Amino acid sequence: MRLYQALRNVGSFRTSFDFGAREVAHWFPGHMAKGLKQMRANLKSVDCIIEIHDARIPFSGRNPAFQETLNVKPHLLILNKMDLADVSKEQIILKKLKRNGVKNVLFTDCLKQRDDNVKKLVPMVVDIIESNPRFNRDENTNYCLMVIGVPNVGKSSLINSLRRTYLKKGRASRVGGEPGITRAVLTRIQVCERPIVHLLDTPGVLPPKIESVETGMKLALCGTILDHLVGEEIIADYLLYSLNRLGEFSYVEKYGLQEPSDDIQYVLKRIAVKLGKTQRVKAITGVGDITIKVPNCSAAAYDLIRAFRKGELGQVMLD
Repeated sequence: MRLYQALRNVGSFRTSFDFGAREVAHWFPGHMAKGLKQMRANLKSVDCIIEIHDARIPFSGRNPAFQETLNVKPHLLILNKMDLADVSKEQIILKKLKRNGVKNVLFTDCLKQRDDNVKKLVPMVVDIIESNPRFNRDENTNYCLMVIGVPNVGKSSLINSLRRTYLKKGRASRVGGEPGITRAVLTRIQVCERPIVHLLDTPGVLPPKIESVETGMKLALCGTILDHLVGEEIIADYLLYSLNRLGEFSYVEKYGLQEPSDDIQYVLKRIAVKLGKTQRVKAITGVGDITIKVPNCSAAAYDLIRAFRKGELGQVMLD
């Protein structure tokens, strides 16, 4: 019945998102600029570039500033967080990436204790390296890889997953759900014994200027830009628009709505009521000021966004 109601309402959903005069905040702290500079300075000791990106946005938000780096070294693109993405269109994604010059692609879920795709990484990287000239590193029997990507796409999770898989050791990199956790530049970490493979960990680096507001909104929704720089209620509204557009209505059951809605204020108020999230505000009346309780829409937006990032609202492909 709910599915029927959802399908009946599809015609009333927005077909485009009104960004108005909004701008996505530029977030390019000093450690990012320093990291990018040192990455370029250390390329001579690197055999292969490992670029990690969020599988939910395989095309949006990849940093064009990396292109200069990628053009001079063998390159493997890892689309991480595949457990959160709708990968039914995997072949279409791979074909489009190939047209854009990206031939080596691997989908991973690095938070999984045992991810079979992570086991493929070292053999894949060795094949890529051996099929390209190594020049000054030709006589070395060990391999050095540089891990790059925008913030919060799973670089540290990949390093820890490789160490679990190949060395049976615990984590070497701190993992967090917000961008900006890794700030150290070019920390050298061993991840494999046979062959000997080291990774150079790097901080996440965003483009100094994001190409479009919609790209920035997708990055924000996936947790790559700090929420408060964009606004949690704006991010939640873009999420609602995206879920309805994709026909993913899991939020209806999760939050006890009667049917899907395209009205973010209505949805946030219902979520706030269900979760008991209220705030006290002053109201002016004819007999003076009184304090009343109202639904806390900011707290509701926070919960909706976090539910999406945990995969509780279904597997989606934003691109």
